[in-house]
Amino acid sequence: MAGTDVTPFRVDIPQAELDDLAERLRRTRWPVGQDLAGNRGIPVERVSALAERWASAWDWRTQEAALNAWPQVTTTVDGTRLHALHVRSPEPDAVPLVLLHGWPGSVVEFLRVLGPLSDPGAHGGDPDDAVHLVVPSLPGYGFSGPTPDGGWTPARMARAVAELVARLGYDRYVVHGGDWGSHVGRDLAAADAAHVAGLHVTMTPGPAADGDPAAAEKVAHYARELSGYAKLQGTRPLALAPALTDSPAGLLAWIAERFAEWTDPASEVDDDQLLTNVAVYWFTRTGPSSAQLYWERAHTPAPGWSREVPTGVAVLPHDLFRPPRAAVEEAVDLVSWTEFDRGGHFAAMEVPDLLVEELRRFVRAVAR
Repeated sequence: MAGTDVTPFRVDIPQAELDDLAERLRRTRWPVGQDLAGNRGIPVERVSALAERWASAWDWRTQEAALNAWPQVTTTVDGTRLHALHVRSPEPDAVPLVLLHGWPGSVVEFLRVLGPLSDPGAHGGDPDDAVHLVVPSLPGYGFSGPTPDGGWTPARMARAVAELVARLGYDRYVVHGGDWGSHVGRDLAAADAAHVAGLHVTMTPGPAADGDPAAAEKVAHYARELSGYAKLQGTRPLALAPALTDSPAGLLAWIAERFAEWTDPASEVDDDQLLTNVAVYWFTRTGPSSAQLYWERAHTPAPGWSREVPTGVAVLPHDLFRPPRAAVEEAVDLVSWTEFDRGGHFAAMEVPDLLVEELRRFVRAVAR
């Protein structure tokens, strides 16, 4: 494969890997039960139940087939493999839309929105709203990892995604991101403003919450109760590496807790989709390399937002943070602000219907 070639890709996990996962799960050494008051993290019983399903009722081959139902590609950018779902709409004039996940997400996060976005006519929508989709696995994550070196900041990831999009033949495109995908999207808009028609995010890293009591309370709650994982991954990520690579139950607990704490209690996140997301980290051994992003960001000056690219923000009531609108308006060319009535941090999994309608509306506003 030449350095700039883009080649088709299919997920194909060897059966020996599946057997090893099931065996490890069956041999999990669970903690001794204790009578403990207060919220101290995800209950062992919840993790145990998920692990039991992961080892038995959950079927990787079914999930693998669901992934492979969508065209995928890989290419080498900046010394590492970059993987993406690349779903061309049947509508030839569709606008390209890049979807960016974060941690602990993956391309699995977007499976419920791919069909309605790329082929709305087949899902009760207007064919004129169709988009071509590019859904990268971020470098160091899933089928784009592990990365061979350090230094993979959001800005470096953004440059890699811009190169991928160019190699796929798209000159003008729209970007959506959540979690670290918002960081990468912000840096992509700054690095490739001539080609980014619009940026849509569900998080706005950077603007301070001063003067907005609701936003400030979200920040305080996160710092007080929910940020332990980020402090560890941002300072000593190598301490986690063996556990995230050797123990599927440990990896499951580490990731499932984020879903338990960051989602709308009314959301019905499918356990099998959650387990598939965790399995992608497990089979690709990217628990450690994905965690490095927190260290990289902590040791890199905070970049700014582009004021050249029209930007939209969707606020979900149960997300980690509530963006302060006044501060966002000072930082970006804010052309769209939507407040959902439900949903949390993983919008594509929790409220796919709302996200699809929101992205259709935003693409119409900035790229048609």
